[in-house]
Amino acid sequence: ACWKTYLGRPVTDVYRADAVEILAEALRSWQPEEALAMLEANLALRRRYFSHDIESMLATQSNLANCLGNLGQYDQARVLNREIYAAFVASLGVSHEGTIRTGGNYAITMKKVGLWNEAKSLLRDQLLPA
Repeated sequence: ACWKTYLGRPVTDVYRADAVEILAEALRSWQPEEALAMLEANLALRRRYFSHDIESMLATQSNLANCLGNLGQYDQARVLNREIYAAFVASLGVSHEGTIRTGGNYAITMKKVGLWNEAKSLLRDQLLPA
């Protein structure tokens, strides 16, 4: 597997962090508990060594929120998606691809916890104009 090439690199190597993220995403569908542990560890590493790369940090957080959703932890996923969406809006603007994608994820998790009107409002008022 390609990720093994990067696993032996130092923790400060961005390619290693990316490889761990890709592996975690591959595991998310059929081993979400293991993927969650990997994503949490990868997020901690990104916060420590790559905090300057806002977009990658937010993407890792988004993958973590999606994994929480896979595990049925919709309330936690919704809270995290709200934080990620706000951070995307603040740092990259409302029309950025990551902002729109995260807004859609946020709307999905709102719907899953019964906040359909709020999800519809987000989609209609903020994401549709973007």
